[in-house]
Amino acid sequence: MRYTAATREEGLARMRAFEPRMGQAYAKGRNFDHGPNAHRDVSGLSPFLRRRLVLEEEVVAAALKGHGPDAAEKFIQEVIWRGYFKGWLEHRPSIWASYRTGLLRDLEALEGARNLRRAVALAESGQTGIECFDFWAQELVDTGYLHNHARMWFASIWIFTLDLPWRLGADFFYRHLLDGDPASNTLGWRWVAGLHTRGKAYAAQAWNIAQFTGQRFTPRAQDLAVTVEGLQASEPEGLPPVVPLRKAAAPDPAQPCALLITEEDCRVEDFGLGGYDIRANATFAASHLRSPGHVSAAVADFEAGALRDAAARASGGAEGLRAGVASDLAQWAANAGARQIVTGYVPEGPLRDWLNEAAPALRDAGITLCEWQRDWDKAIWPHATAGFFKVKKAIPRIISQRQLL
Repeated sequence: MRYTAATREEGLARMRAFEPRMGQAYAKGRNFDHGPNAHRDVSGLSPFLRRRLVLEEEVVAAALKGHGPDAAEKFIQEVIWRGYFKGWLEHRPSIWASYRTGLLRDLEALEGARNLRRAVALAESGQTGIECFDFWAQELVDTGYLHNHARMWFASIWIFTLDLPWRLGADFFYRHLLDGDPASNTLGWRWVAGLHTRGKAYAAQAWNIAQFTGQRFTPRAQDLAVTVEGLQASEPEGLPPVVPLRKAAAPDPAQPCALLITEEDCRVEDFGLGGYDIRANATFAASHLRSPGHVSAAVADFEAGALRDAAARASGGAEGLRAGVASDLAQWAANAGARQIVTGYVPEGPLRDWLNEAAPALRDAGITLCEWQRDWDKAIWPHATAGFFKVKKAIPRIISQRQLL
């Protein structure tokens, strides 16, 4: 999958091109990984959806219009998985905190473990000797994309065949995936490891890889882990309890504000900007926060393009800021005479962590961070407290509530 322009126009063009395949063609072909530049049975919209250059709601509406709720059922469910994972992590923010601290421990352990360090390096560079795995590692680095089925196989081989720390694998993905999302990436790896659905790990199987790659790869059964047991013993306490969803401060139209555009929502024009006293506009680059390691230049470039496109549609231009010293954000808003910073909702992830660190400086400057939250998220997230089935059951009601049919 090759991506040339990180713009809403490009995302909409991809959506329109894939609309004829959002029904039975997707349901029948979605599990097949045909290889780079041949992923014809999946939309490739995820980098645009991740930044809301294109909205999940728009894509679901297009699928319903073209195919109806029955034929488009599988495609709609897969789109809504993104919202499910985000809502699930919002209900359990300690899972994200645990991932971040665990990753730091794993990276620190690498320093004193030469054999492990070498094994991780070989895996990331595609030199393990497992042909399919090595190909996917290179495809990820070269294109910033992997088919979802390949992501599952890759993660399973990383964890159970190569016996490598799962957080290091998740970090490798997050540093390179153009659609890298803290919820989907972290929980996807946890799911494979048997930590999301407790005790139900995902096993990469030779026959499955051969069938769904169209025999491009035919690993031997003995090349892969024979026994796959979940890593739940590493978290014997189980999942943390569900907590209420965070209530974001809503913007006050009567207060002067500074508009902050992040890759968490590149459609801020949807929030009625004309009704606010906006004193300054800025885009906020934050992809470097994804990892303590090197984040792919392709990821940073896609983020930069999405932010430029968002600023052009929302305000005709904006100052470029970068997440750095926490007090800089407060200083920027204060210099503009703003009393509040307004932005799209920032869910759990590295940018939310950074904004939490910036909160004392904002408070000292008398500036409130305010967020617009989308009705789509409000419709899905309350159901995302357990497995996907609870959300799946609510989909007809969500479609009706949002008047998509």
